[in-house]
Amino acid sequence: PPRLVVSGGDSVQTGGSLRLSCVVSKPISDYCMGWFRQAPGKEREGVATIRSNGDTTINTSVKGRFTIPKDNAKNSLYLQMNSLKPEDTATYYCGAGLRGSCGVEKRYFFYWGQGTQVTVSS
Repeated sequence: PPRLVVSGGDSVQTGGSLRLSCVVSKPISDYCMGWFRQAPGKEREGVATIRSNGDTTINTSVKGRFTIPKDNAKNSLYLQMNSLKPEDTATYYCGAGLRGSCGVEKRYFFYWGQGTQVTVSS
C-alpha cells in the first residue's frame, strides 16, 4: 500500500492562507486522491478530491477558497487554502483510493496519511 506523509498545518488568522502537502510513496496517478478534515466532535468530511485525469470535486463549503493541485512527477498532492475562516479549523488528512472510484465520501478512500492541524483564529 502507499504511504502518505502530510505536512503544512499551522495556526493562522482569519483571511490567511496555508498550503498543505501530501507526499505519496507510489505514483499518485494510480489513485483517486483527496483531502478530508475532522473537527472535534464531528465526523471526518471530504474537502476536495482529484481523479487521476485531473478532474476535481470541491466541497461547497470551501469552493472558491480551496484548490487541490497535484504534481504527478513529485507524487505530491496539495491543498491550497485561501481566505481561511475559523470554521475551517480541523485536523486535515490526505487520502488515497482506487483510481476507478472517486468522490468526496470516505468510503472511496482506503489509505490515509497522518493528520495535520489547521487552526484559524478570528
